Amino acid sequence: MPDFLVKKLIKNYQDLRNTKVREQYGKMSSIVGILVNVFLFMIKFTVGTLFHSVAVVADAVNNLSDAGSSVISLVSFKLSSKPADEKHPFGHERIEYIASSLVAVFILLLGVELLKTSFNKIFHPDKIEFSLVVVGVLLFSIAAKLWLYRFNIALGKLIDSSMLKATAVDSFSDVLATSSVLLATIFSPLLGFQLDGYVGIIVSVLIMISGINILKETLDSLLGQVPSGELVELIDSYVRKHDGVLGIHDLVVHNYGPRRYFASVHIEVDAKENILVSHDLIDNIERDIAQDLGIHLVIHLDPIITDDPFVNELRELTAEVVSGVDDSLSMHDFRVVKGVTHSNLIFDVVIPHQCKKSDSEVTTEITQKIKEKDKSLYTVITIDRFYI
Repeated sequence: MPDFLVKKLIKNYQDLRNTKVREQYGKMSSIVGILVNVFLFMIKFTVGTLFHSVAVVADAVNNLSDAGSSVISLVSFKLSSKPADEKHPFGHERIEYIASSLVAVFILLLGVELLKTSFNKIFHPDKIEFSLVVVGVLLFSIAAKLWLYRFNIALGKLIDSSMLKATAVDSFSDVLATSSVLLATIFSPLLGFQLDGYVGIIVSVLIMISGINILKETLDSLLGQVPSGELVELIDSYVRKHDGVLGIHDLVVHNYGPRRYFASVHIEVDAKENILVSHDLIDNIERDIAQDLGIHLVIHLDPIITDDPFVNELRELTAEVVSGVDDSLSMHDFRVVKGVTHSNLIFDVVIPHQCKKSDSEVTTEITQKIKEKDKSLYTVITIDRFYI
């Protein structure tokens, strides 16, 4: 990535969590894309017209559509940087996902059009005239698009932008499309056989696959997907490092745009600890993680008894029963209400998506197995889902 462009054009370029800085990165990428694609359109359209090459003219029009994609990118970064308001309290950064979907649709349309053109060329081949000027322009276009691909993929990874990653894939698709025109221009006259249609079919399929992959990724982001293992581990380790935290569970992470995370979690603390001390602990964690990681975290406090032998024995018994029903199950929020004739075991059971048993089956089996251990034990089970 050309660091000189970043340092020259973007103020506070290292502050990647700043929405305005992300907007500047997106604006720079979009303007560069517009300039490069308009320039390529002009030279290829001119050369294609002068040398009567329909393929080169079509490739030039494709560059013009890429300039349009860059305009969409420019607008999306502007809109997504808008601050939260009354109607959109979580901000507007998901607009970037919508814009990425539009670029994916453009890529798919390009692939379909190229496929139709390629089939047409197979059945109605045009004679391709060899020209060093055309070859030179196509080579220049491939080099420019490769540079644009590397430029956008680097920026996309740097600011975690699905829009720039989609734009990068679009540029690489153009490299494949222009390469097919180049190969046909060079080898068709030598072989006396028109290759452009056959090469075009292969390239169009690759382009459509790229478009489908981008669309799938952006739709997953809009629907809500599981957070990365790295992010889960980061939150987990950050919370656990604080003295007084005995355990955590029920972590849920919501994404409202690139690097804009809202999360909730339950933390376990000693039930004997002063409630004001425990409340101060979770306040500090919420404030620190927002400052250090930019994650808006809401914490629910779960006091647990750690020094009661009777409760500890029943906790171990229940954990053994739960894992015996299905080894993918886990238990938390365990409490015991002692009685004269019986005791209630109150706890939550997390059922992951890969577990084949229904909620009622899990509840019934756990209850029956605990009854087999001790008829005086009653269960009050809450079913939880796994969101990470």
